[in-house]
Amino acid sequence: MFETARYEARRKIRGTLILTAGVGAYAGFIVWYFTVLEGVDYEDVFADLPPAMLEAFGIENLSTIEGFLGAQLFSFVWLLGLGLYFAYVAGGTVAGDIETGRIDLLVSLPVARSRLLVEKFAALFVPMLAVNVLGGPIIYVFVVAIGESIPASHLALTHLLSIPFFLVCGGIGLVFSVAANRATVAERGAVATVFVLYLVESVVGGADEYDWIQYLSPTQYYDPTPTLIDGSFDPIDSAILLVAFAGLILLSVAAFERRDL
Repeated sequence: MFETARYEARRKIRGTLILTAGVGAYAGFIVWYFTVLEGVDYEDVFADLPPAMLEAFGIENLSTIEGFLGAQLFSFVWLLGLGLYFAYVAGGTVAGDIETGRIDLLVSLPVARSRLLVEKFAALFVPMLAVNVLGGPIIYVFVVAIGESIPASHLALTHLLSIPFFLVCGGIGLVFSVAANRATVAERGAVATVFVLYLVESVVGGADEYDWIQYLSPTQYYDPTPTLIDGSFDPIDSAILLVAFAGLILLSVAAFERRDL
């Protein structure tokens, strides 16, 4: 059982190692940069920025290592960078096989289309878990190395809460993947959608007349900075993301089962 999931997971090991190393290197740079900016009066630097921009980039308290990591690392790498990455990878999950004709062989196997789709998507858990399970200790070690401290529980919780967010981004990519005939179309469509939703929540959602639109974006339900600073989070947000992910999976399965291949 789960032969497809194991096969797809093995194919992602090399990319996962490269991704984790890249994230770790960037985290090391950000932690080092915090020491370079020691003594800077951040209130004066960002005094003229509008509140919407401060909220968009997770800028709350840059004088502490927790706030600095939230703004410079998690709000960019986790929210935007990795969100786009998982949408992109999921976008090629099925569309790539359709484009190459490999899908004909896969659907001819004695495996239900729904199971085939779910197992192919399940392979995304390899990079999702690796970048969090390995990234967290790497960040913690870098922070300790510069003589600072960060609550390990807050850091672990921030990583844990990112999983539902990544799943939704991947689910968006999967919907595009079962609908497109070419991998590039699905990948670009998924990336564009996640990026637009990021802008919707961070920019457009700040306007009172369009306040409702921010709730369409998955970034509305994952805010790493407060969790890093004081461990605060709303479990309802994670529940909403998980429900949205389940809906995206069901939509993808329904579309894939009805599609003429």
